[in-house]
Amino acid sequence: MNQKVLVFLLPNFVFGIFLFGFFCRRQKKLTDAFSNPTENWLAIQNGRKNTLASVCLKNNLNKPRSKLDSHVVNQLFVEHKHKFIYCEVPKVGCSNWKRIIFLLQSDLNAEASEIEHDHIHHTSLIKRLVSYPPALQKEFLSNYTKVMFTRHPLERLVSAYRDKLLHSEPFYSTTIANEIKAMFRKNKNSPEKVSFQEFVNFIVAKPPHTLDIHWKPMFLLCDPCNIHYDIVGKYETLGLDSEHVLKVIGAPESLQYPSLKRYNSEKRTDGDITLEYLRQLTSEQIEKIKKLYEMDFFLFNYTTKYEDYFSLND
Repeated sequence: MNQKVLVFLLPNFVFGIFLFGFFCRRQKKLTDAFSNPTENWLAIQNGRKNTLASVCLKNNLNKPRSKLDSHVVNQLFVEHKHKFIYCEVPKVGCSNWKRIIFLLQSDLNAEASEIEHDHIHHTSLIKRLVSYPPALQKEFLSNYTKVMFTRHPLERLVSAYRDKLLHSEPFYSTTIANEIKAMFRKNKNSPEKVSFQEFVNFIVAKPPHTLDIHWKPMFLLCDPCNIHYDIVGKYETLGLDSEHVLKVIGAPESLQYPSLKRYNSEKRTDGDITLEYLRQLTSEQIEKIKKLYEMDFFLFNYTTKYEDYFSLND
């Protein structure tokens, strides 16, 4: 080959190799970042469970019992066909998870949208772990996939207030509301709805373990320091986590987590709405509810700097 041609081609050949190597490395980085979503999800799960284990140990919350706490066992729902145990945490998508359990054990002989909200919370067709003898409870907990979902404690609190105290649900809008009015109003018969401030004063005045399940701390509901959940989902990543739960338990591919809502005309409680309510509280009230949900913040890795958190997540 002509020497001049070689002199011309060699630098271009070297440069071409350099470019090829550069683009290969860049593509590898991009591929690695998006190559295996399941691995990324598992890494997040491991992080959540490691945080749980560390905080449990640090706060001496690991207390093996010969018998499970009856209040906790009452929160656990069992679906045998797919060996699935779900801990019900109200205001974290639990109505739809109970619909999923109903559909799984009925071989999908219905649509999620056909199952009414009140029916799914009162049906005897989905079984609680508490309905089984202690020996079977332990067997199921050892062998079934155990799942719980969490939500930012303050957003969950606001959601519970809006859902239970601002609607005409007799037990909450009448019985609980009257109890709150009797505690904080001179005229306990006044017709005005319970304010968010009154509601907060009411719950922080009671021992945490006696609280209604809709605003009871999540760690007291599900006891994640003594029941080792295989999957810890979050409301903030509900879609992705639910998709993986259904894959892990071997649910039919046609089954997806539904996004049904009880009061369709209302906006879901989000960061903006949560901040709107929290700004009605005094700094003393804020500190009291932070203290009430302190272990939820630590165990499930939520920040107490709620203004930063909700601004970032809007």
